[in-house]
Amino acid sequence: MYLHPFLSGAEPPPTLSDVPVDLPLIARGKVRSLYEVNDLLLVVASDRLSAFDVVLREPIPGKGIVLSTMSAFWFELLGDVVRNHFVSDDPDLWPQGAIPGADRLAGRAMLVRRCERIDAECVVRGYLAGQGWNEYRQHGTLAGEPLPPGLQEADRLPEPRFTPSTKESEGHDRPLTRAELADMIGSEEAALLERQSLTLYNAAHEHALARGIIIADTKFEFGRCDGELLQIDESLTPDSSRFWPLDQYRPGRTPPSLDKQPVRDLLEATGWDKRPPPPPLTPEVIRETSERYRAAFRRLTGPPLAGR
Repeated sequence: MYLHPFLSGAEPPPTLSDVPVDLPLIARGKVRSLYEVNDLLLVVASDRLSAFDVVLREPIPGKGIVLSTMSAFWFELLGDVVRNHFVSDDPDLWPQGAIPGADRLAGRAMLVRRCERIDAECVVRGYLAGQGWNEYRQHGTLAGEPLPPGLQEADRLPEPRFTPSTKESEGHDRPLTRAELADMIGSEEAALLERQSLTLYNAAHEHALARGIIIADTKFEFGRCDGELLQIDESLTPDSSRFWPLDQYRPGRTPPSLDKQPVRDLLEATGWDKRPPPPPLTPEVIRETSERYRAAFRRLTGPPLAGR
């Protein structure tokens, strides 16, 4: 894992809403761009921020560095639990001369195997929060399946739940029941995605808990490479996960978080209808979000807390 000075406390480098690379562009997502490098792909993370499936106008300083390096950390840590597409995020280990401006990309790019993506978001929820809490309050269910009565906001679920959604190129992802996912991609593939997602979540939750962080929920993506199912894209970042400090966790209320919750809160407070264009972010929220991303990285990649 390559460690950029920003992650050790240095000031963030210039903020980049886009990171042009002189390589064949394969795809450009809300936050990342994919480039072709021989038979591999280079995943480059910008500082763009997406909330409610809309890309915001203001980038977050250092965000792309946190996303890329945290994903590399988890891919290396959990690669023996569930195999993934990660090759290296260290420019010194990339094919020599194959990636123009490799030094400029250090800290915000990963070299990965090329996979055929399965178009589903594999969401795992260990606690009642966000959309899951809203559904439970209205219907007593989570992803269309019943939960015990009497649960509070932020309660830990009796066991983690697999709550998939569609993977949309534009607009909002749509929640799926497990039966709908099985109809969409086949029952065997859906069951395998569920098993792998729950396995990853349980291993990551145990690691994070020892470092004083609860992973309330997260989402994974998978693809196939030479017939093998691999975890792809990003892994357990503040963009794809809800991180709560363990020492501030109290069921029955919304816990503080080490992710983009300040952004979500600001946008919700404006009454925004979650369609472009989004409201502007304040300098305070931008600064706080940048620091929360970096704080999450430091804690998750650091040693266990004393006594845990």
